[in-house]
Amino acid sequence: MKEEIILDVRDLRTSFFDDEGFEIKAVDGVSFELPKGKTLGIVGESGSGKSITALSILRLIAKNGKIAGGEILFNNRDLTKLSEKDIRSIRGNDISMIFQEPMTSLNPVYTIGKQIYEALKIHQGMDKEQGKKRIIELLELVGIPSPEQRMKQYPHELSGGMRQRVMIAMALACNPKLLIADEPTTALDVTIQAQILELINSLQEELGMSVIMITHDLGVVAETCDYVAVMYGGQVVEYQEVKELFKNPKHPYTVGLLNSMPRHDVDVDELEPIKGNVPSIKNMPKGCRFAPRCPFATELCVTELPKLDRKEDGSEVRCWIYSDKWDGDPEVKVRNEERTS
Repeated sequence: MKEEIILDVRDLRTSFFDDEGFEIKAVDGVSFELPKGKTLGIVGESGSGKSITALSILRLIAKNGKIAGGEILFNNRDLTKLSEKDIRSIRGNDISMIFQEPMTSLNPVYTIGKQIYEALKIHQGMDKEQGKKRIIELLELVGIPSPEQRMKQYPHELSGGMRQRVMIAMALACNPKLLIADEPTTALDVTIQAQILELINSLQEELGMSVIMITHDLGVVAETCDYVAVMYGGQVVEYQEVKELFKNPKHPYTVGLLNSMPRHDVDVDELEPIKGNVPSIKNMPKGCRFAPRCPFATELCVTELPKLDRKEDGSEVRCWIYSDKWDGDPEVKVRNEERTS
Protein backbone atom coordinates (compact mmCIF):
# COMPACT_ATOMS: atom_id res chain seq x y z
CA MET A 1 0.00 0.00 0.00
CA LYS A 2 1.36 3.42 -0.98
CA GLU A 3 2.41 5.55 1.99
CA GLU A 4 0.51 8.74 2.73
CA ILE A 5 2.68 11.78 2.01
CA ILE A 6 2.45 14.52 4.64
CA LEU A 7 5.05 16.85 3.05
CA ASP A 8 5.83 17.13 -0.64
CA VAL A 9 8.46 19.72 -1.60
CA ARG A 10 8.58 20.38 -5.35
CA ASP A 11 11.30 22.38 -7.10
CA LEU A 12 11.78 24.71 -4.12
CA ARG A 13 13.94 27.75 -4.86
CA THR A 14 14.93 30.24 -2.17
CA SER A 15 17.10 33.25 -2.98
CA PHE A 16 18.77 36.05 -1.04
CA PHE A 17 19.76 39.45 -2.37
CA ASP A 18 22.81 41.50 -1.33
CA ASP A 19 22.94 45.30 -1.06
CA GLU A 20 23.64 45.59 -4.77
CA GLY A 21 20.67 43.41 -5.71
CA PHE A 22 22.79 40.37 -6.66
CA GLU A 23 20.75 37.15 -6.36
CA ILE A 24 22.23 34.32 -4.30
CA LYS A 25 20.43 31.02 -4.94
CA ALA A 26 20.73 29.29 -1.55
CA VAL A 27 18.18 26.58 -2.41
CA ASP A 28 17.94 25.82 -6.10
CA GLY A 29 15.30 23.31 -7.21
CA VAL A 30 14.98 21.08 -4.14
CA SER A 31 12.39 18.27 -4.25
CA PHE A 32 11.62 15.47 -1.79
CA GLU A 33 8.72 13.65 -0.12
CA LEU A 34 8.11 12.77 3.54
CA PRO A 35 5.65 9.95 4.29
CA LYS A 36 3.38 10.35 7.31
CA GLY A 37 4.89 9.09 10.56
CA LYS A 38 8.38 8.65 9.07
CA THR A 39 11.70 10.44 9.56
CA LEU A 40 13.56 12.08 6.70
CA GLY A 41 17.22 12.96 7.16
CA ILE A 42 18.56 15.95 5.22
CA VAL A 43 22.33 15.61 5.16
CA GLY A 44 25.22 17.52 3.63
CA GLU A 45 28.21 19.72 4.41
CA SER A 46 27.87 23.24 5.81
CA GLY A 47 26.52 25.59 3.17
CA SER A 48 24.61 22.90 1.28
CA GLY A 49 21.24 24.55 1.95
CA LYS A 50 19.86 22.21 4.62
CA SER A 51 18.78 24.84 7.16
CA ILE A 52 17.48 27.27 4.52
CA THR A 53 15.29 24.45 3.18
CA ALA A 54 13.83 23.96 6.67
CA LEU A 55 13.30 27.67 7.24
CA SER A 56 11.62 27.90 3.82
CA ILE A 57 9.10 25.24 4.87
CA LEU A 58 8.18 27.42 7.86
CA ARG A 59 8.38 30.63 5.81
CA LEU A 60 10.98 32.06 8.21
CA ILE A 61 13.27 33.54 5.56
CA ALA A 62 15.22 36.71 6.43
CA LYS A 63 14.00 40.03 5.00
CA ASN A 64 16.64 40.05 2.25
CA GLY A 65 15.43 36.66 0.99
CA LYS A 66 12.36 35.14 -0.59
CA ILE A 67 10.93 31.87 -1.85
CA ALA A 68 11.47 32.39 -5.56
CA GLY A 69 9.57 29.37 -6.81
CA GLY A 70 8.28 25.85 -6.25
CA GLU A 71 5.66 24.30 -3.98
CA ILE A 72 5.65 23.16 -0.35
CA LEU A 73 2.62 20.89 -0.01
CA PHE A 74 1.78 20.13 3.63
CA ASN A 75 -1.29 17.91 3.86
CA ASN A 76 -1.97 18.99 0.26
CA ARG A 77 -1.93 22.74 1.12
CA ASP A 78 0.73 24.81 -0.60
CA LEU A 79 2.42 26.75 2.22
CA THR A 80 3.96 29.20 -0.25
CA LYS A 81 0.48 30.45 -1.19
CA LEU A 82 -0.85 31.03 2.35
CA SER A 83 -1.32 34.46 3.92
CA GLU A 84 0.94 35.48 6.82
CA LYS A 85 -1.97 34.94 9.22
CA ASP A 86 -2.59 31.41 7.95
CA ILE A 87 1.08 30.41 8.02
CA ARG A 88 1.34 31.68 11.62
CA SER A 89 -1.50 29.36 12.62
CA ILE A 90 0.46 26.41 11.16
CA ARG A 91 3.91 27.46 12.42
CA GLY A 92 4.38 26.16 15.96
CA ASN A 93 1.02 24.43 15.85
CA ASP A 94 1.05 21.85 13.03
CA ILE A 95 4.76 22.26 12.22
CA SER A 96 7.35 22.90 14.94
CA MET A 97 11.10 23.31 14.84
CA ILE A 98 13.97 22.57 17.22
CA PHE A 99 16.87 24.91 16.51
CA GLN A 100 20.61 24.19 16.68
CA GLU A 101 21.65 26.11 19.79
CA PRO A 102 19.16 26.13 22.69
CA MET A 103 21.00 28.86 24.63
CA THR A 104 20.46 31.37 21.82
CA SER A 105 16.97 30.08 20.99
CA LEU A 106 15.61 30.47 24.52
CA ASN A 107 14.96 33.96 25.91
CA PRO A 108 17.36 34.47 28.87
CA VAL A 109 15.06 36.91 30.72
CA TYR A 110 11.99 34.65 30.91
CA THR A 111 11.48 31.46 32.89
CA ILE A 112 11.18 28.12 31.12
CA GLY A 113 7.51 27.88 32.08
CA LYS A 114 6.65 31.33 30.72
CA GLN A 115 8.28 30.56 27.37
CA ILE A 116 6.41 27.28 26.91
CA TYR A 117 3.16 28.93 28.03
CA GLU A 118 3.39 31.54 25.25
CA ALA A 119 2.88 28.84 22.61
CA LEU A 120 0.03 27.27 24.58
CA LYS A 121 -1.71 30.63 25.00
CA ILE A 122 -1.32 31.71 21.38
CA HIS A 123 -2.11 28.43 19.62
CA GLN A 124 -4.27 26.54 22.13
CA GLY A 125 -5.97 29.40 23.97
CA MET A 126 -5.08 27.97 27.38
CA ASP A 127 -5.43 29.98 30.57
CA LYS A 128 -2.63 29.96 33.18
CA GLU A 129 -3.99 27.01 35.16
CA GLN A 130 -4.44 24.86 32.05
CA GLY A 131 -1.04 25.99 30.83
CA LYS A 132 0.72 25.03 34.06
CA LYS A 133 -0.76 21.53 33.94
CA ARG A 134 0.29 21.10 30.29
CA ILE A 135 3.81 22.45 30.94
CA ILE A 136 4.34 19.92 33.71
CA GLU A 137 3.12 17.15 31.38
CA LEU A 138 5.51 18.28 28.65
CA LEU A 139 8.55 18.54 30.92
CA GLU A 140 7.80 15.05 32.27
CA LEU A 141 7.37 13.79 28.71
CA VAL A 142 10.88 14.91 27.73
CA GLY A 143 12.44 13.46 30.88
CA ILE A 144 13.03 16.60 32.96
CA PRO A 145 12.84 15.78 36.69
CA SER A 146 11.03 18.00 39.23
CA PRO A 147 9.06 19.82 36.49
CA GLU A 148 7.25 22.20 38.89
CA GLN A 149 10.62 23.48 40.10
CA ARG A 150 12.25 23.52 36.63
CA MET A 151 9.48 25.57 35.03
CA LYS A 152 10.34 28.43 37.40
CA GLN A 153 14.00 28.46 36.38
CA TYR A 154 15.78 30.52 33.72
CA PRO A 155 17.71 29.00 30.78
CA HIS A 156 21.14 29.76 32.28
CA GLU A 157 20.25 27.64 35.32
CA LEU A 158 19.96 24.49 33.18
CA SER A 159 22.60 22.34 31.50
CA GLY A 160 22.91 22.17 27.72
CA GLY A 161 21.12 18.83 27.61
CA MET A 162 18.30 20.13 29.81
CA ARG A 163 17.92 23.25 27.64
CA GLN A 164 17.63 21.08 24.56
CA ARG A 165 14.93 19.00 26.28
CA VAL A 166 13.09 22.25 27.04
CA MET A 167 13.31 23.17 23.33
CA ILE A 168 11.80 19.79 22.45
CA ALA A 169 9.02 20.33 25.03
CA MET A 170 8.26 23.73 23.46
CA ALA A 171 8.19 22.19 20.00
CA LEU A 172 5.78 19.48 21.16
CA ALA A 173 3.50 21.85 23.11
CA CYS A 174 0.78 21.91 20.45
CA ASN A 175 1.06 18.27 19.30
CA PRO A 176 2.58 19.06 15.87
CA LYS A 177 2.12 16.74 12.91
CA LEU A 178 5.62 17.58 11.67
CA LEU A 179 8.73 18.23 13.78
CA ILE A 180 11.83 19.74 12.15
CA ALA A 181 15.04 19.18 14.13
CA ASP A 182 17.92 21.33 12.85
CA GLU A 183 21.20 19.85 14.13
CA PRO A 184 19.55 19.21 17.52
CA THR A 185 22.67 17.71 19.12
CA THR A 186 25.47 19.91 17.71
CA ALA A 187 26.40 21.68 20.96
CA LEU A 188 26.07 18.60 23.20
CA ASP A 189 28.56 15.98 24.31
CA VAL A 190 28.32 12.46 22.88
CA THR A 191 26.41 10.92 25.80
CA ILE A 192 23.78 13.67 25.84
CA GLN A 193 23.55 13.52 22.02
CA ALA A 194 22.53 9.87 22.21
CA GLN A 195 19.92 10.64 24.87
CA ILE A 196 18.36 13.47 22.84
CA LEU A 197 18.20 11.37 19.65
CA GLU A 198 16.67 8.46 21.56
CA LEU A 199 14.15 10.87 23.09
CA ILE A 200 13.10 12.24 19.68
CA ASN A 201 12.72 8.70 18.33
CA SER A 202 10.62 7.51 21.25
CA LEU A 203 8.41 10.63 21.15
CA GLN A 204 7.86 10.14 17.43
CA GLU A 205 6.66 6.57 18.01
CA GLU A 206 4.49 7.62 20.93
CA LEU A 207 2.92 10.68 19.27
CA GLY A 208 2.91 9.54 15.62
CA MET A 209 4.75 12.62 14.32
CA SER A 210 6.62 12.96 11.07
CA VAL A 211 10.18 14.24 11.55
CA ILE A 212 12.78 16.01 9.42
CA MET A 213 16.25 15.53 10.92
CA ILE A 214 18.79 18.03 9.55
CA THR A 215 22.38 17.00 10.15
CA HIS A 216 25.88 16.73 8.70
CA ASP A 217 26.36 13.44 10.60
CA LEU A 218 25.57 10.26 8.66
CA GLY A 219 25.79 8.32 11.93
CA VAL A 220 22.76 10.26 13.19
CA VAL A 221 20.95 9.49 9.92
CA ALA A 222 21.66 5.77 10.25
CA GLU A 223 20.30 5.71 13.80
CA THR A 224 17.16 7.81 13.40
CA CYS A 225 15.92 8.08 9.80
CA ASP A 226 13.77 6.09 7.35
CA TYR A 227 14.67 8.15 4.29
CA VAL A 228 17.50 10.51 3.46
CA ALA A 229 17.97 13.43 1.07
CA VAL A 230 21.63 14.26 0.39
CA MET A 231 22.16 17.94 -0.42
CA TYR A 232 25.07 19.64 -2.15
CA GLY A 233 25.32 23.18 -3.46
CA GLY A 234 21.69 24.02 -2.69
CA GLN A 235 20.35 20.94 -4.48
CA VAL A 236 19.29 17.39 -3.61
CA VAL A 237 21.74 15.04 -5.33
CA GLU A 238 20.32 11.77 -3.95
CA TYR A 239 17.14 10.59 -2.23
CA GLN A 240 16.87 7.02 -0.92
CA GLU A 241 15.65 4.79 1.85
CA VAL A 242 18.34 4.88 4.55
CA LYS A 243 19.25 1.19 4.43
CA GLU A 244 19.69 1.33 0.66
CA LEU A 245 21.75 4.51 0.86
CA PHE A 246 24.32 2.88 3.13
CA LYS A 247 24.24 -0.35 1.12
CA ASN A 248 24.22 1.12 -2.41
CA PRO A 249 25.02 4.86 -2.52
CA LYS A 250 24.48 6.17 -6.04
CA HIS A 251 25.88 9.70 -6.26
CA PRO A 252 29.70 10.13 -6.12
CA TYR A 253 29.21 12.77 -3.39
CA THR A 254 27.28 10.31 -1.21
CA VAL A 255 30.01 7.72 -1.79
CA GLY A 256 32.57 10.32 -0.75
CA LEU A 257 30.67 11.16 2.44
CA LEU A 258 30.46 7.49 3.40
CA ASN A 259 34.15 6.89 2.66
CA SER A 260 35.13 9.87 4.83
CA MET A 261 33.34 8.64 7.96
CA PRO A 262 34.41 5.86 10.35
CA ARG A 263 32.36 2.65 10.00
CA HIS A 264 32.11 -0.14 12.59
CA ASP A 265 31.16 -2.69 9.89
CA VAL A 266 34.05 -1.99 7.49
CA ASP A 267 37.81 -2.29 8.10
CA VAL A 268 39.80 0.57 6.56
CA ASP A 269 43.42 1.60 7.02
CA GLU A 270 42.58 5.29 6.70
CA LEU A 271 39.59 7.46 5.87
CA GLU A 272 39.29 9.09 2.43
CA PRO A 273 38.38 12.79 2.61
CA ILE A 274 36.56 14.39 -0.33
CA LYS A 275 39.14 16.43 -2.20
CA GLY A 276 38.60 20.13 -2.81
CA ASN A 277 36.18 22.58 -1.19
CA VAL A 278 32.46 23.30 -1.27
CA PRO A 279 31.85 25.90 -4.03
CA SER A 280 30.90 29.43 -3.05
CA ILE A 281 27.17 30.00 -3.00
CA LYS A 282 27.83 33.20 -5.02
CA ASN A 283 29.75 31.36 -7.72
CA MET A 284 28.32 27.91 -8.39
CA PRO A 285 29.73 25.78 -11.24
CA LYS A 286 27.81 25.89 -14.52
CA GLY A 287 27.27 22.14 -14.76
CA CYS A 288 27.05 19.60 -11.95
CA ARG A 289 27.75 21.37 -8.65
CA PHE A 290 29.98 18.49 -7.53
CA ALA A 291 31.96 18.22 -10.79
CA PRO A 292 35.07 20.15 -9.56
CA ARG A 293 35.51 17.56 -6.76
CA CYS A 294 34.24 14.44 -8.55
CA PRO A 295 36.79 11.78 -9.63
CA PHE A 296 34.55 10.75 -12.56
CA ALA A 297 33.67 14.20 -13.96
CA THR A 298 33.69 14.62 -17.74
CA GLU A 299 33.17 17.57 -20.07
CA LEU A 300 29.43 16.89 -19.94
CA CYS A 301 29.45 17.16 -16.12
CA VAL A 302 31.33 20.47 -16.23
CA THR A 303 29.07 22.11 -18.81
CA GLU A 304 25.55 20.73 -18.18
CA LEU A 305 23.57 20.32 -14.95
CA PRO A 306 21.94 16.87 -14.58
CA LYS A 307 18.32 16.53 -13.49
CA LEU A 308 17.19 14.70 -10.37
CA ASP A 309 15.93 11.48 -11.96
CA ARG A 310 13.69 8.92 -10.27
CA LYS A 311 14.76 5.29 -10.68
CA GLU A 312 12.58 2.16 -10.79
CA ASP A 313 13.31 1.41 -7.12
CA GLY A 314 11.91 4.82 -6.07
CA SER A 315 15.32 6.36 -5.38
CA GLU A 316 16.41 9.59 -7.04
CA VAL A 317 19.87 10.67 -8.18
CA ARG A 318 21.29 13.76 -9.90
CA CYS A 319 24.23 12.33 -11.88
CA TRP A 320 25.11 11.87 -15.55
CA ILE A 321 26.64 8.42 -14.89
CA TYR A 322 23.13 6.92 -14.84
CA SER A 323 21.96 8.57 -18.08
CA ASP A 324 22.25 7.67 -21.74
CA LYS A 325 24.30 10.86 -22.24
CA TRP A 326 27.20 9.66 -20.06
CA ASP A 327 30.42 10.23 -22.03
CA GLY A 328 32.99 9.01 -19.51
CA ASP A 329 34.74 5.71 -18.80
CA PRO A 330 32.19 2.95 -19.63
CA GLU A 331 33.61 0.84 -16.79
CA VAL A 332 32.45 3.47 -14.29
CA LYS A 333 28.91 3.21 -15.66
CA VAL A 334 28.98 -0.61 -15.54
CA ARG A 335 30.29 -0.66 -11.95
CA ASN A 336 27.67 1.81 -10.77
CA GLU A 337 24.81 0.03 -12.54
CA GLU A 338 25.93 -3.33 -11.08
CA ARG A 339 26.08 -1.83 -7.58
CA THR A 340 22.62 -0.30 -7.81
CA SER A 341 20.80 -3.12 -9.63
